[in-house]
Amino acid sequence: MNITLNGQSKTLAKTDTVGTLIVELGYENKRIAVELNGDIVPKSQHATTPIKESDTIEIVVAVGGG
Repeated sequence: MNITLNGQSKTLAKTDTVGTLIVELGYENKRIAVELNGDIVPKSQHATTPIKESDTIEIVVAVGGG
C-alpha cells in the first residue's frame, strides 16, 4: 500500500492502522499529533483508525524546550 507520510511517498507492507504505523516508525510512548487526510486522529483512536491506499498522514513530534 502506498501513502504520503509527512510529504513523502512511503510504501507500507503490513501496516493497517495508525497505531501500527506509529509503532513501526518508533514513535510509541512519544508525544505526537497525527493528522489523517486533514483530520486530527485522537490518541484514543490510533489503534482502530485504518490506513488506506493513497492516504495522506502527517505526524508531528512534540519537542520540549525552554
